[in-house]
Amino acid sequence: VANFDEFAAQVRYFTETAADYRSDFVLFPEFFSVQLLSHIEVLSPMESIRRLTTFTGRFVDLMSDLSKRYGMHIIAGSHVVEEGGRLYNKSFIFRPDGTHVTQPKLHITPSERRDWGISGGNEVHVLETPKVKFAVQICYDIEFPETARYLADNRQGHLRVRYCAQARAIENQIYVVTAGVTGNLPSVPAMDIHYGQAAVFSPSDFAFARDGIQAEADSNIETLLVTDLDISDLYRSHQRGSVTPRLDRRRDLFE
Repeated sequence: VANFDEFAAQVRYFTETAADYRSDFVLFPEFFSVQLLSHIEVLSPMESIRRLTTFTGRFVDLMSDLSKRYGMHIIAGSHVVEEGGRLYNKSFIFRPDGTHVTQPKLHITPSERRDWGISGGNEVHVLETPKVKFAVQICYDIEFPETARYLADNRQGHLRVRYCAQARAIENQIYVVTAGVTGNLPSVPAMDIHYGQAAVFSPSDFAFARDGIQAEADSNIETLLVTDLDISDLYRSHQRGSVTPRLDRRRDLFE
């Protein structure tokens, strides 16, 4: 992109298209705001990622306006923010009234820590909406099953990620939605090559797709994936599925 306005036009296009399908939720991929670095001078990785934090205000204003305009929840991928001198990779989750909460990435990969100096957050959020309760896990987070299990228990509250996401859907009897970064930013260190494939995973049982894949996009292209989810199927599977892992856990054996 040549400037922030081009980035905003791209985001607006996908949000408007999702609204045409009467979508209730829109999910963008991790680090998708990093493309804003393509129109600034080449800096070191540490300097680049700190420069990205200067766009936070405009980023929030854009997403807040779109969520209000179209009356939908926007899970705005993730964006790097600076708080108390530390950098965090956070997902901004916007409600239809334009307000938002942030979910930090908890588990930081070695390269994120080494190249960008990103720190891990310490809180998890379950958001309650009129249609569904949901939570956000960012990339590496989905590879740690205890967080997904904690989120699934507290009802008020490329391949490694895909396989782990599908495993979390099956073992917790939940839907898991993924969005992946595509495209290249050759001038930005550590962001030069990406491979992604958006998908929606379900439990693997009679009420769902045989392979546990509700829907998936073509790989490594910029596109929009739209699907309908029946939440009542999840509740039925919790109690009367061919397997009921949420009920059959051996809590007497594990703390």
